[in-house]
Amino acid sequence: MTFLTILILFFIIGTWGLETWVNRLNLNYLGQPVPSAFKHAVDTHKYAKIQAYTRRNEKLSFFSSIVSVVAIVLCIILGIFNIFNEWAAALFSGQIMQGLAFLGIVSLASMLLSFPFSIYKTFCIEEEYGFNRTTPKLFIADRFKGIFLAIIIGGPLAAGVIWFFQTFPTFGWVIAWGFATAFIFAVQYVAPIWIMPLFNKFTPLEDGELRLAIEKFAQKNGFNISGIYIIDGSKRSNKANAFFTGFGKQKRIALFDTLVNSMSTEEIVAVLAHEIGHSKLNHIKRMFLTSIVTTAITFFCLSLVLRYQPLYTAFHVEHMTVAVGIVLFSFLYTPLSLIMTIFTSYLSRKYEFEADSFAAKTTGNSSALCSALIKLSVNSLSNLTPHPAYVFLHYSHPPVVARIEALKNISL
Repeated sequence: MTFLTILILFFIIGTWGLETWVNRLNLNYLGQPVPSAFKHAVDTHKYAKIQAYTRRNEKLSFFSSIVSVVAIVLCIILGIFNIFNEWAAALFSGQIMQGLAFLGIVSLASMLLSFPFSIYKTFCIEEEYGFNRTTPKLFIADRFKGIFLAIIIGGPLAAGVIWFFQTFPTFGWVIAWGFATAFIFAVQYVAPIWIMPLFNKFTPLEDGELRLAIEKFAQKNGFNISGIYIIDGSKRSNKANAFFTGFGKQKRIALFDTLVNSMSTEEIVAVLAHEIGHSKLNHIKRMFLTSIVTTAITFFCLSLVLRYQPLYTAFHVEHMTVAVGIVLFSFLYTPLSLIMTIFTSYLSRKYEFEADSFAAKTTGNSSALCSALIKLSVNSLSNLTPHPAYVFLHYSHPPVVARIEALKNISL
């Protein structure tokens, strides 16, 4: 076992230990009383149910993480990645096809490892707490659709990145970065039209009070939309959501049918005002630019070690290839990846507060968004008292209680 092997194991196990410790802090923090903003909406029985649901999910996450860490450690110690690479070489000739085969094998192994936990969460935990509406047939269909998309979208992206790194040893990372950025942008542009409808049915919102209120708000605030749609989210879960997607003329507002059925017109408009706020305040562009920068950092660091023989030796891999190097690098990159995730999550939480403020000021009614946030949290059994360390490490949105307090302090 080399020093680099020990270092990588330290990164992997250390990160798992940190997350486990923070998760434990979060569970111990569940003893907090019901927040004052929720006392009218949550009784003792409901609050106990929220806490029990949080505990069940955290327990599942804990066992899932143990299995994942043990599997990774065994792969490193036993040279499993070398076996996967040999399988890929036996299946295809040429580094591109071998690389895609290797990435496919690793992805399939990862999916099979997480599959039992996904089944348990969907058909046991979500079922027990009244959320699940996914049938076994739909569950399997979603997985096959995901594999199909990974092949037709992820395949060309991975092939391009592998080819650029392989063909241009010195500056290949720059070209691969530009290619990946353009590719991801193109996918986001066409996703509302070609990808999302594979999973959900988009039905145009009928004329009426709600559509009129949404169009009036969007027009008043200079937000052009190509359509307002209802998504059949209830076929998978009782949880509610709303979002807008697309760029330029392809902007679409999407409302889960569960949201429409559980909220008033004012509350729905407030939720959409928040989402529109992200666009008007350039949060989406900023987050996209942030992802471009983090991708550049990742590709640059990858270029430094891609042909570093000791990295392959640390994993008992005999033949250096770009695809294998990408997977091995992901483990070495664990600490920096964690730091960048914490940074982007901090930015995201900051932008959520700003979007809330935009919604309150443009609707002139902060209480409608507060009411909507309370309903969304209670109906989805969200943890109302997350530990600050857990929020810092995991949350892309501020805790709902903090958002409501901030909304109450906004001067309209």
